Amino acid sequence: METLESELTCPICLELFEDPLLLPCAHSLCFNCAHRILVSHCSSSKPLESISAFQCPTCRYVITLNHRGLEGLKRNVTLQNIIDRFQKASLSGPNSPTESRRLQPQRPYTATISGTIAGTLGGGGGSGTSGSSARGSPAASTHSHPHANHTNHINHTNANHSPAVVAKMDPRISCQFCEQDPPREAVKTCVTCEVSYCDRCLRATHPNKKPFTSHRLVEPVPDTHIRGLTCLEHENEKVNMYCLVDDQLICALCKLVGRHREHQVSSLTERFDKLKAYQVSPGRVSDAVMEATKTSAAQTLENNLTNLVKRNSELENQMAKLIQICQQVEVNTAMHEAKLVEECDELVEIIRQRKQVIAVKIKESKVMKLRKLAQQIANCRQCLERSSTLITQAEQSLKENDHARFLQTARNVAERVAMATASSQVLIPDVNLNEAFDNFALDFSREKKILEGLDYLTAPNPPSIREELCTASHDTITVHWTSEDEFSVTSYELQYTIYTGQTNFISLYNSADSWMIVPNIKQNHYTVHGLQSGTRYIFFVKAINQAGSRNSEPARLKTNSQPFKLDPKTAHKKLRLSNDCLTMEKDESSLKKSHTPERFSGTGSYGAAGNVFIDSGCHYWEVLLGASTWYAVGVAYKSAPKNEWSGKNSSSWVFSRCNNNFLVRHDGKEMLVEASLQLRRLGVLLDYDNNSLSFHDAMNSQHIHTFEISFLLPVVPTFMIWNKSIMILSGLPVPDFVDGVPSDFQEQQQQQQMGLCRQESPYLTGMKTCH
Repeated sequence: METLESELTCPICLELFEDPLLLPCAHSLCFNCAHRILVSHCSSSKPLESISAFQCPTCRYVITLNHRGLEGLKRNVTLQNIIDRFQKASLSGPNSPTESRRLQPQRPYTATISGTIAGTLGGGGGSGTSGSSARGSPAASTHSHPHANHTNHINHTNANHSPAVVAKMDPRISCQFCEQDPPREAVKTCVTCEVSYCDRCLRATHPNKKPFTSHRLVEPVPDTHIRGLTCLEHENEKVNMYCLVDDQLICALCKLVGRHREHQVSSLTERFDKLKAYQVSPGRVSDAVMEATKTSAAQTLENNLTNLVKRNSELENQMAKLIQICQQVEVNTAMHEAKLVEECDELVEIIRQRKQVIAVKIKESKVMKLRKLAQQIANCRQCLERSSTLITQAEQSLKENDHARFLQTARNVAERVAMATASSQVLIPDVNLNEAFDNFALDFSREKKILEGLDYLTAPNPPSIREELCTASHDTITVHWTSEDEFSVTSYELQYTIYTGQTNFISLYNSADSWMIVPNIKQNHYTVHGLQSGTRYIFFVKAINQAGSRNSEPARLKTNSQPFKLDPKTAHKKLRLSNDCLTMEKDESSLKKSHTPERFSGTGSYGAAGNVFIDSGCHYWEVLLGASTWYAVGVAYKSAPKNEWSGKNSSSWVFSRCNNNFLVRHDGKEMLVEASLQLRRLGVLLDYDNNSLSFHDAMNSQHIHTFEISFLLPVVPTFMIWNKSIMILSGLPVPDFVDGVPSDFQEQQQQQQMGLCRQESPYLTGMKTCH
């Protein structure tokens, strides 16, 4: 009877089944107990009606409920009939049901065959044939209330379990019986059931009644620590040995009858202690490397562990950044969505307001038209009444038979009818039948197209600098550009700097210190003032709107040279200057000039200077030589003597021609240079900032000579002639062929000059003879 009663006992309430339900897994459960399980899964956010499944307390099979809930499960009528018969038989027997349940035997906790064999073969690391005593023993049962005196209960359990069971406790272990998602945190793990429970599920599945009082409860541990690792070759057998030959975990059956029976094995504890002795924490890696007793396997494990820890740290940092970016994306998305709604609402409001304004205009036009039409209708009615009266009077006159009366009225009526007929255009008003609203033609096609193209604003396309439209003077450059997205551009920004010959525009652009910036330009052109004369600049134009900005391609533009004229106060008495002071001519009769300190006055020093002193920038001018075969062109300091030839002192540098010979002269030293006898236009490039003075055949684009000069003072252009006349052209842009003079060629010319200037020029005597 006791065995039969245990079969008829509910696993939840430990009483005889009452109104038992037949679960799909073939187990039974009291209706009230099933209802209690559902109630244990309820929460404030999850009412009882929303619970659609629960686990069988016996086998943990998931029971799915339909819309009827527990009422949808079948009643176990057969079991209920057996219980009724059992109760009747028990009432007639010597023992009551209560006494029978009190004497119900407890469920023992026994070891498996693996534990027994492991105790026999687990000793030592040899062949495994020399046995040793088992390390573990069957755990004793603990009869304690699951919710009271947990400390003694846990201590007793820890003393009777393997180290794997009492390994480090994980506070994040979840309940394995909860139906909610996510499950609640587990508070206990039942070693007997091999399941972790939360507090609510523990009360529902482990009441303080037999047979649950014999279940062992411990602090929550991972499922793998309870169940242990099972053998891959023998199902349900736990591993308890380590094969040293194959380097893998095995069970006792593998050693007895499997392919590892001839292999050398070791106990798990012994192998664990041996490997643990070589393991090093990440913080002590440097000390571990110093140990000479390490094996290669331990070193590999140590290195891999260190790399793994480092990699995990990097992944955690990366994941934290990604999470932060995701959060920022959410914030930005919400911000842009709100902005979109705000902008669209503003558009709708503008359309609504414009609709009202146009509707008011239509109504006003309607009132005005109706007022005019009403006035015309009134005029027509008045004219019609007058005409009708006149017609009636005329008809009456025609009907008059009395000759006297007819003659008396006929004339008056006839005059009125004739007058009314003649003035019909006056009597009949001009009726305006224009009912159309021509001045209210609605055409929103352009606006519709704009609305259909509504989208996020993008940065404008880069503008394009039109170099062919750009203009320059000696100190200004006017930059012109065009843009394809002119209507979407809020403003332009012009950036410029002196071009230093650097070809890498990106690195040049990144050096922000050297750039001048002109912001908030509203037009497609801008004039930059205060530039250096004869200097090449790099220009960028940036198109800007709220979405961003785009830069144009760089453009190289240059200012013209400093314009100047010949200074009459410096011209020799035997020189005649033109009215525009651009031409000088040798004239022996021109002697009516007063003597001044600035005037060239020496015998044969027929020269004149420019009216400008240059102390910076790059300047280019040309000299039209005409038929002159004896001249000197160059620069000099203000302090250069005026009573001798230019180039005879250390304060002047000139290029000269004496008949068929060309030479350069400085500080009394001369050097012959090659030039064409057909030289008619001499180009002079003064680069004050780069300390150079060069001469060119401007017509043939050929370089003649370059002086390398360390300028100390401002210089002035100087000109000398001994026959004919010359004309100067100043304020010119620097030609491209002049910019392209190779630096190595200039260096070669400089070396030649320095070498020849150390000795007296062989042509010096000949020049003196010419003079």
